[in-house]
Amino acid sequence: MRLLSIYLLLCCQCAIAADALSLPDWSGVWERFEGNGGIFDPSTVEPKDGRAGSPGVRQYPPLTDVWEARYKANLALAAIDRLPDPISFCGTPAGFPRLLALPDVYEFIVRPEQSWIITENGPNIMRIYTDGRDHPLPEEMWPTFTGDSVGHWEGQTLVFTTVSMIGEKNTVLDRSGLTLSDQARVSTRMFMTEEGLLRAELTIDDPVALRESWHVVRHFRKLPDGTRVYDYACAENNRNPITEFGQTLTLDAEGNTIDIVIDNKQSN
Repeated sequence: MRLLSIYLLLCCQCAIAADALSLPDWSGVWERFEGNGGIFDPSTVEPKDGRAGSPGVRQYPPLTDVWEARYKANLALAAIDRLPDPISFCGTPAGFPRLLALPDVYEFIVRPEQSWIITENGPNIMRIYTDGRDHPLPEEMWPTFTGDSVGHWEGQTLVFTTVSMIGEKNTVLDRSGLTLSDQARVSTRMFMTEEGLLRAELTIDDPVALRESWHVVRHFRKLPDGTRVYDYACAENNRNPITEFGQTLTLDAEGNTIDIVIDNKQSN
């Protein structure tokens, strides 16, 4: 009986090892490839070289009328720097899917039973389970920043779905103020391209915020071998505190405000 147990254990270990050998090599340190000024969906941004949060810059997902109105209201606030970005409150995670559009560097940890997406600025860790489990029952879930992700491998492609995200209450997709509801469901395919980029294809469905599926593509490029990642926390050197009026300030190296503030309104 003991020999049988040892044999089964060895078979299991061999199977895991074989699975690990068949997985793609996404080791090293990666960075966001698109130079899109922090916009979540660079394919629909206008103007094309615009930066998230700048006056007149927006993207065009298939929003419902209600969500389009909310986005326009947030754009107006962003244009006068009155739209607080939740991650400016140090310690608040960016959440998913914004996690794939950060200026920080990334690490992708790939294992047969689970993959992790880790960003430089914590706490931003996303876990994707590929061990055969399904999403928990609805009554067993509650909204979190990165939601619940389960998936599988199709050859060298990681395929997963993410549900149970917080939505607009505590997250935005970028500094333009674009949001989704807590009913959003994101289906993602990640794989290496022939050019050596790591490509993430997202299909976002949201019965509350979107009229139809929204397709977004993100790319990442690998930094030179030997590049290291050192964690940092926003609270260590917070240059963008938010005032009680919803105004995001910018501080210099000495902690002095470098913005001009007149009647609780900011101009740079």
